[in-house]
Amino acid sequence: MLQFLFRRLTAEPRRGAALFESVNAAARQPHWYVEGQVPDTIDGRFAVLATLLALVLVRLERFGDDGNPASVALTERFIEVMEAEHRELGLGDPTLGKTVRKLVGSLARRTELWRSAVADEDWTTGILGATRATLYAQQPDAAPLDHSAARLRSLWSELETVELADIEQGRLG
Repeated sequence: MLQFLFRRLTAEPRRGAALFESVNAAARQPHWYVEGQVPDTIDGRFAVLATLLALVLVRLERFGDDGNPASVALTERFIEVMEAEHRELGLGDPTLGKTVRKLVGSLARRTELWRSAVADEDWTTGILGATRATLYAQQPDAAPLDHSAARLRSLWSELETVELADIEQGRLG
């Protein structure tokens, strides 16, 4: 309906789908829930997905204005998927908008945390704090936290070497 107002942003309905699917596949890897001990629940799975999306969004920011279309497409796809998933869970129109806004806000908070973490000169302290804050509702044991932080550090290292065109196609490393 509003495509005529935002044609540059929404002209391609599946734009961002390949990138979102790639991030989603990474979030489904069992190590997050086994070695990382993120709870294998709806909230735990959302935490992993939103954390990985946040890292990708921070990487896209580093491309400057060139990364904006991919960032917008990824965020739009996230909103579409969250809305569809929550409709399947039985949320109706009166509460759906509020719920999706809350999820987008959660993604925004994670993005801000990771923006600070990767900019921090003491990368180890920054990544441990961001990992704890974005993946775990409660204080995790040291081994799962270290596992998740190492995996997120590895993902960031890979993302830093990938060109924008590859990221847009869902090739993250």
